Parts: sequence; structure tokens; C-alpha cells
Amino acid sequence: MPSSVRLPRHRGERLSVDEYVKGVLAGNRVVLAKAITLIESDLPADADLAIQLLDALLPHLGKSRRVGITGVPGVGKSTFIDALGTHLTRERGEQLAVLSVDPSSSLSRGSILGDKTRMERLAADDRSFIRPSPAAGHLGGVTRRTREAILLCEAAGYRNIFIETVGVGQSETAVHLVSDFFLLLILPGAGDELQGIKRGILELVDGIAVNKADGDNRGHAEHTRASYSSALHLFPSSPHGWVPRVVTCSALEGTGIPEIWQMVLDHEAHLEASGELAERRIRGSLQWMRDLVLNGLGEIFDSATGIAELMPKLELEVRCGRVSPLAASRKLLDTFKSGR
Repeated sequence: MPSSVRLPRHRGERLSVDEYVKGVLAGNRVVLAKAITLIESDLPADADLAIQLLDALLPHLGKSRRVGITGVPGVGKSTFIDALGTHLTRERGEQLAVLSVDPSSSLSRGSILGDKTRMERLAADDRSFIRPSPAAGHLGGVTRRTREAILLCEAAGYRNIFIETVGVGQSETAVHLVSDFFLLLILPGAGDELQGIKRGILELVDGIAVNKADGDNRGHAEHTRASYSSALHLFPSSPHGWVPRVVTCSALEGTGIPEIWQMVLDHEAHLEASGELAERRIRGSLQWMRDLVLNGLGEIFDSATGIAELMPKLELEVRCGRVSPLAASRKLLDTFKSGR
């Protein structure tokens, strides 16, 4: 780390934009962690500093592989990431950043943030950086600032970035916006062929891995792989010609892990040859911008004059059936417009 990068000596001391930039570009993990905390902050002063930091880092972005990893709860995402990540860091000698999104309580907004304990090998690996963040009620399987955290990790020199999501849900497909390769993990022989997975996710995946294909599960895993391979052929082919592959693996035994990474590399080469990789990132950036605008408008609405007082009253009216949701929403919007 360059001597010009000064770390704060106490909790309340702030770094300057220049110190953040130098620390991140030097690959300093402490500064990188503080930079991610900065962009996740809700304080207006931190937001201004975060914007300056990201703008200063723009020339150093776009040089990573971004792999989104999702799956139903219990499929073994963290164990799988530990196995695949270790394959990268120890066998291929590459660096890896893992951005892990933990589910937040809808009541307390608290989060366990325990992914480091489930990625024992990566947590002790100098070539890896693991950053758990709470979802904090944000839909889409990612946090409100996941994309910005990806950019910071890119600037810090991490060639590979994994985004582990909170699990398959109704709006999980938002992770597709921040990924170059979208991998779905499924369980072998779980009964229902689609295991509760939304059709929309299957239309977006670039690859599927049937995890826990070990012991007595091997036969079930192969049957599940064949079923999903057949199901994927019912979907229209992608415009760029990539056909999602379905493979089996065991994160516990390490089998199938190198083949999954080769699939990621093959996909990257395919998209680069067709020019789709750059277009995919542009589309993702534009949609992310629109989403941030909508989130910002929601915050402005919630803090507008009269809304905080009127909202609980109208919610009670709707709950009791005295006012329709349409009428209540119109009243809130009229109050918002009259106060602007």
C-alpha cells in the first residue's frame, strides 16, 4: 500500500476521495471494505463522496468476469462458491471477490451476515475478498448498491467477481442485470421438476448446475440434469446463439467444479466474439440507472410533506375496506403533488 494512503485512526475519521481512490487502486482490502461501506451509507454527505469516488474510478472499470449465482434455499450456494472460488484462487492462481447478499428480517431489518463462516477456505485465502451485505428489504436478490460494490472490486483488481443472491424469489431476476454469467443451482430429485423456480429465471440463465451430485444422489442428479436440459430446449434460443448448459457437480467432493468454470469461460468467449458482452453490460447499466431513479423517487415520496401522516390513515382505511387501494393511491399522489 502506498504511504500516501492514510487509514483513519479512529471510527469517526473520514478518508478523502483521493485516499479512497489510491487505496482501492492499490488493492488495499481495508480501504476497499470502507469504500463499500461508504456507498452503502444512507447519509447525504456519504452519497456525494461515493459519487465522486466512482467517477474517479471510471477509467479502471470493466475488467472483471461477473458471475451471478442463485438457487433455492438449502441448495448449498455458499459451499458451492467456496469450492468454485478455491478452484480459481488455488488451482488457477486468480483473484476473486465474493459479494454475498444476506436476507434481512422484514421486522428488524437485521441480517445474520454469516457467509464467511460458510466459506471457510476462501475466508482464509489471501487471493479472495468476501463482503456480505444485508438485502435490507431490496428486491431482486441483490442489495441497493450491489452494482457499485462490483465496480469498486473491479477497480481494486479482482478479475473474478461472484454475486451470491439471497435465493430464488419473485423478483430475483434483478441479479441478471449485474452479471455477465447467470448460474442457477438446483437440487437433485427434489420432486417438482421446476422446484418452485419461476419460468422467468429459466429464460435468463446462462447455465444450470445440479449440486450435491454425490453418494446416493448421483442417479437423481443425472435424471434432474436430463430433465432440465430437455426443458430448456422448449425455450426460444437466445439472440446471440448461446445455449444454456446443464451440468452436475458436488461442491462437497469438488467434482464437476472445473467443468462449470470452463462453461463460464466458454460463455465469455462466445459473447465477446458476438459483441453481446459489451451490449449486455450497457443494457444492465441503463436499467440499473432507471432502477436507482425509481428508488430515489420513492424516498422523495416517503419524505414529502403530509405523506408520513396520511399514509397510516389510508392504510387503515384500505385494511378496513372503507377505501379502495386505487382511491387511496390517488389521494397520496395528489397530496404529494400539492406539496411540491
